[in-house]
Amino acid sequence: MRTRIKICGITRAEDAADAVRLGADAIGLVFYPPSPRAVTLQQARAIVQGLPPFVTVVGLFVNEERAAIERTIREVPIDLLQFHGDESGEDCSGYARPWIKAIRMREGIDLAETERRYGSASGLLLDSYQAGLPGGTGKRFDWGRIPGSLASRIILAGGLDAQNVAQAIAQVHPYAVDVSGGVERSKGIKDAAKIEAFIAGVKRGDN
Repeated sequence: MRTRIKICGITRAEDAADAVRLGADAIGLVFYPPSPRAVTLQQARAIVQGLPPFVTVVGLFVNEERAAIERTIREVPIDLLQFHGDESGEDCSGYARPWIKAIRMREGIDLAETERRYGSASGLLLDSYQAGLPGGTGKRFDWGRIPGSLASRIILAGGLDAQNVAQAIAQVHPYAVDVSGGVERSKGIKDAAKIEAFIAGVKRGDN
C-alpha cells in the first residue's frame, strides 16, 4: 500500500500548490498562535481556495477552546482535525469531522493503551517529545518503540526529511508520514525542491 503524505505548517498558497503538484495527499494548517507556522482564518481561506479536489485539509489545534474550533471549521473548509495538546477523546469529538490525535513519544508511553483511549480517532500521529513544545521539534524518536500491530493506524512524524523517510517507512510501515521542518527554507516557508526530494524518498520507502 502506498504511504500517504502530509505537508504540515503551510502558510502560503504557493507552498500548498507546490506540495499538491509534487504529490502530497494532505496539507496541514496550524491554528495555534504561538507557533511560527500559525495562520489566521483569512490566510487559511486563501490557501484552501486554490486547492484542487481530493486534497485533505487538516486543521491543527493545541488545547483550543471548543468555540474557537467550531468558528474555524465554519469559516475554513477543513476535512480533518488534528489535536496536538492534552485533549481527551471526548475533547476531540463532536465536531462532525474525523480527527487524529498527536502523541508525543515521551519515555514510558504505552501506545497500545493510548490507542484504546483514543479509539474513535482516525489515527494516531506520533511525534517526538520535547518539554514545552507541542510539536515541530525537528527531532526524531526511536521508531522501534512502535508496535507493528499499530502500523496501519500510525501517521509518523518527528524529524523526518528526504534522507531518512525511506528508512522510516521500511521500518515502521506507517499509513502516512507527516513533515514540516524537513521541507522548509525557514520556519513556515516551504522549499519546493525539498518537498520533491521528500516525496521521492517516500516512494523509495514504498518500493
